[in-house]
Amino acid sequence: MNSWANLGFDLHVELPHGIGVRAALLQTLRDAIDSGLLKPGTRLPPSRTLALDLGVARNTVADCYAELAAAGWLVTRQGSGTVVASLADAHIRGTDPSPTRPRFTYSLLPGSPDASAFPRAAWISSARRALTAAPNDAFAATDPRGRVELRNALTTYLSRARGVRVDPNRIVISASSGHGISLLARALGGAIAVDSFCLHLHRQLLVDEGLRTVPISVDESGTCTEELASTSTRSALLTPTHQFPLGGPLTPARRATAVEWASSTGGVIIEDDYDGEFRYDRKPVGALQGIAPQQVAYLGTVSKTLSPAIRIGWMVLPDRLIEPVLATKGPYERWVSSTDQLTLADFIESGRFDSHIRKMRATYRRRRDQLVATLAQQVPQVRIEGISAGLHAVVRLPSGSEQAVLAAAQTHDLGLEGLSTFRHPDVSSVGGDGIVVGYSTPTQSQYPRTLDVLCEALQAALR
Repeated sequence: MNSWANLGFDLHVELPHGIGVRAALLQTLRDAIDSGLLKPGTRLPPSRTLALDLGVARNTVADCYAELAAAGWLVTRQGSGTVVASLADAHIRGTDPSPTRPRFTYSLLPGSPDASAFPRAAWISSARRALTAAPNDAFAATDPRGRVELRNALTTYLSRARGVRVDPNRIVISASSGHGISLLARALGGAIAVDSFCLHLHRQLLVDEGLRTVPISVDESGTCTEELASTSTRSALLTPTHQFPLGGPLTPARRATAVEWASSTGGVIIEDDYDGEFRYDRKPVGALQGIAPQQVAYLGTVSKTLSPAIRIGWMVLPDRLIEPVLATKGPYERWVSSTDQLTLADFIESGRFDSHIRKMRATYRRRRDQLVATLAQQVPQVRIEGISAGLHAVVRLPSGSEQAVLAAAQTHDLGLEGLSTFRHPDVSSVGGDGIVVGYSTPTQSQYPRTLDVLCEALQAALR
């Protein structure tokens, strides 16, 4: 057999009977793309290889590829073969590639870093070095706590940068902070105190795991931890460094109150170190875990510092929670790629992680300043809060205007979240109207125009 017969990719194709071969192949490929069996970016076999596999003439396959490419279903690239059209190309056919998730021309949705700023070259360099040095057991089933190389790197980084009291044996790697919350919820059970305004996705994770959530008040000084004593809960989920979404750091007095509550009740505080690395107008605020390591389960992730696509988070656990969490997680690591863990370990130890954070801290501070200046000039009737740290700001609105602003944003094809999205369902409407603006989300080139669109939407709704 000719050597070219062994080249290319396998493609499972079953041609329908009763129509010609060419029509059957066209219909089969269109149906596979339309149904999602062949996903955007999938590379197809060379026409000669597919023709051999199907037992048809090569010209038949080549003609089908050409017709589908002309119609926007496929893309033919010199030197890289034929691939299924990208998400952007899917719009040419009038289809929505992601019907369950809204797509906006402009987005200020909170919770995402600038995807274009991902340090690709540095990450590739770390990946190459980490994989070259990787032991053989990195490519087998591994410890459910996570790779020891990453746990060692995190031990040094977290103690230095966040004031966490930790050793590698108390770290358990997770796929995200949400994954960590789910694992802890299963280990803890019962009822848990949460902020009356908090990340609704995390609150829902707790509910999904069978926990009852009890809201406690928040204000400009963070969570009103004095309310913990009046609840029947034995655990609490807090964001002490930068309360989400209102933005205030937990004051020293309220930190002490939370720790005293956990110590006296035998309770556990889950600390989501949200945006801990990004601070602008205040001194660094260390992790709550640093003052009470046996009462606090500390959660961190790279979803804001690097990318949510790097599915790596971590938990630093009190001794009593290590075994229950590992028992829930499973006998081996099946959530997070060992090679990604090795890459992140090198990325941290090489200093690239710190360099990237310092760079992005300066970038996001400039964006925050630009947001503040733009709104002050164009929409002076609003005020901004929670801007001393983090990747978002709360824009307070005149009473009763939140829904009108969100409707105007939809009209301008702008993604925005209203403050009411994050309110606990058992809490009344007390809290005022506002929007949560994620100024880290757009690319640098998109940001000025996105701010203009925000101002246009606000002006249209508030005039």
